Amino acid sequence: MMKREIERLQRIIYGQSVPMRAWGVAQYGIEATLPKGSSGKSQVELRDMDIREQKQVARLEEYQRRVYAIESAGDYLDREILKIVYDCMLSGMTRQEIAIHLEISRDSVDKLRSDIKAQIGTNTTFSKLLHGEKCAV
Repeated sequence: MMKREIERLQRIIYGQSVPMRAWGVAQYGIEATLPKGSSGKSQVELRDMDIREQKQVARLEEYQRRVYAIESAGDYLDREILKIVYDCMLSGMTRQEIAIHLEISRDSVDKLRSDIKAQIGTNTTFSKLLHGEKCAV
């Protein structure tokens, strides 16, 4: 749901949807030396926007930060099975579908999901990403 809202806001604000890979990608080689136009709005344009557009930009930035944090949370899990279950959850699979996919019981899926929640909940890096705090990477 949040990804669709991000795409909708990007179309309203920028006239097109920007893929998540391009949110903070560095360029190398000759591309790094070439002048680039900004996909965002300039400071002058931001000042001239009406209140509704300013709120849309703020909401878009908040949603992008949350989606990035949620999608990168799988990197902080310590077991491969947890990463697989987390990826399945992000894909929208139900616990029954995950159980069939991994050939385990639904109770086992529930235990793995609670392990995922516990690990993500205690991870300070994820918490900082989710709440927009600065962290050294």
